Amino acid sequence: MLDHTHDPAARSWVATANDPATDFPLQNLPFCRFRRAGTLEPWRVGVGIGDQILDLSAWGIADLNALMARSSSERRALRHRLFDTLKEGAPVQELLPQAEAEFTLPCHIGDYTDFYTGIHHARAIGRLFRPDNPLLPNYQWVPIGYHGRSSSIVVSGTKLRRPKGQVKPPDADAPVFKPSARIDCELELGLFVGPGNALGEPFSIDEADEHAFGLTLLNDWSARDIQPWEYQPLGPFLAKNFGTTISPWIVTMDALAPFRMPFTRPAEDPQPLPYLDSPGHRANAAFDIELEVWFKTPTMAEPARISRSNLRHAYWSLAQMLTHHASNGCNLQPGDLLGTGTISGPTQAESGSLLELTGGGKQPITLPNGEQRTFMLDGDQLGLRAFAEKPGFRRIGFGPCEGQITPAI
Repeated sequence: MLDHTHDPAARSWVATANDPATDFPLQNLPFCRFRRAGTLEPWRVGVGIGDQILDLSAWGIADLNALMARSSSERRALRHRLFDTLKEGAPVQELLPQAEAEFTLPCHIGDYTDFYTGIHHARAIGRLFRPDNPLLPNYQWVPIGYHGRSSSIVVSGTKLRRPKGQVKPPDADAPVFKPSARIDCELELGLFVGPGNALGEPFSIDEADEHAFGLTLLNDWSARDIQPWEYQPLGPFLAKNFGTTISPWIVTMDALAPFRMPFTRPAEDPQPLPYLDSPGHRANAAFDIELEVWFKTPTMAEPARISRSNLRHAYWSLAQMLTHHASNGCNLQPGDLLGTGTISGPTQAESGSLLELTGGGKQPITLPNGEQRTFMLDGDQLGLRAFAEKPGFRRIGFGPCEGQITPAI
């Protein structure tokens, strides 16, 4: 649904929101939880505008989960009110510079499910372990996911310790318990659930948008040497749950409406089963969102981009993730988080993980200062960035999603 809040000519009385390069123009209005840095003030719900934050406590909004539980029409009405409050000509209000704030997770995350919607990632990883059969037979029929650990989800800027786990070298008779030597990133987006559904009451694919609140950047850190030994037969465990980093900002689905695009499958591929398909879904369920991976070693002055991909490469849509998750009657709740899985493109330069970029660790990448990496060393920092842009609309950004690996205990 496009309306006046998507007008690219609309300007804000916040000067930095009118900068063409800002992540947070008037047309975005992402949500966060924040407080003044260096204080023990209560966390408050805020909205990003330019390089500032509008505190919503005076608006009676103290709990983002409660806002997520509202209907899409109520959420849209709030967006209109925020837009009118911050647009050029409206009374100037007190704001807090983002540089003077600290952030926490944007809401209470009750449950976290990570999907596997990037078919190029699935094929690339599959070729490393199953050269003759890289894509498992169920992949093109069912959105694959696993239940992650919500307690180890952290906000951007949080440092993560290198995890320990069981590793079995190919030539060893038994595994050893040691720090992981193959720490990897995964370039993902996270979908925050809106109202959700009651236990035992699934919803249709055409109702899925009602339950989609917004998107955040997500890095599902992975220990690639722990993962292959432990994940069979029940899937990822300690290789994944030592940390998942998300941006402090949630970009609403309304802000991303201009960047929807048709959702299509190659004609020769299996088409989705009827419960995951409809004419309306095919018309606009995909999104054109650019995704980037940036890397910085301790000796680098600035990070360097090492990969760029796009959400349009996802094999399963956000609506299909939601619908399939609830299709057996599973009750999704406001604030639940669904990860997309690694979104890689068709070429190696569009890889969303170091495992792909380095051919399984056999082909190191060379950084601008001459250093090489296969996987992350202690002190290395990795950041994800994302934005949506197209002619006729303002650029919508997602803010930072950054983390640093520190030595194991």
